[in-house]
Amino acid sequence: MKVYSSLDQFSRLDKAVVTIGTFDGVHAGHQHIIRRMRELAARDGGETVVLTFFPHPRTVLQPDDDSLKLITTIEERERLLREAGIDHLIVQPFSKEFSRISATEFVRDVLVNAIGTSTLVIGYDHRFGRNREGSYKDLEVMAPVYGFQLEEIPAALVNEMAVSSTKIRKSLLEGDVAGAAELLGHPFSFSGTVVEGDHIGRSIGFPTANLRIEAPYQLIPAEGIYAVRADYAGRRLKGMLYIGNRPVVQGKTRSIEVNLFDFDENIYGKSLRIWFHARIREDRNLPDLDALRRQLEQDRLDATKLLS
Repeated sequence: MKVYSSLDQFSRLDKAVVTIGTFDGVHAGHQHIIRRMRELAARDGGETVVLTFFPHPRTVLQPDDDSLKLITTIEERERLLREAGIDHLIVQPFSKEFSRISATEFVRDVLVNAIGTSTLVIGYDHRFGRNREGSYKDLEVMAPVYGFQLEEIPAALVNEMAVSSTKIRKSLLEGDVAGAAELLGHPFSFSGTVVEGDHIGRSIGFPTANLRIEAPYQLIPAEGIYAVRADYAGRRLKGMLYIGNRPVVQGKTRSIEVNLFDFDENIYGKSLRIWFHARIREDRNLPDLDALRRQLEQDRLDATKLLS
């Protein structure tokens, strides 16, 4: 997959099979669109193109609202789209100036003149252009004018529920990482850098790697204990991860720390990618460290069973 940091870097194609969107999570609905794009490209001898935006439009248009948290960083989005088999990824910088492009200008100047769209594949709820004025009905009118084919993908259903990034975010914020994985089509994950902690876990026999999440917009699941797998230096490790304020030791800020099973190496400053498989329990205010140790012993047994 070729990646372009703006439309200016992209050279127009003759037969571009294109889709547009933020593609947060690259979830099961997105994957359905991508599969259809690849089918059409193979049939017509074309190439697949995803046009996405960064930063997220909402953070640009509503700069004082920091409530939006994203399922994937732009780097993770790129990795998932690469694995899905996309030929070209255009990451267009989103700005207030770009947001003022009308729906007609977007189709003519971006999709047709800049990319060379021969077929446009969009999700059932896609809106585009200034103030999200453009709709599927507008595209039906413009497609024959500008000479491209149009295909709409209906709502992808998973267990009779329409897939959307909003629903996945809701599941994660409620701690339902298994439900989120079903909607995503893969386990939710994030990456972090291992930083120095206060070694309380090690003192009770459960050493943890404290994680600093670099992207400020990264969504963090609900507080609690999770059964996880971790990627480190090409190895896949099992473990359990804690998210919370550590009430047992009167913690003041949120901590994210992972206890890796059968692992005892110095990894300060290293990066870990964490894959969430199941939530074991909510956070609890236990009476003392001995009670915490006993609870963690049970948590480890539960996590081992879930990961087996």
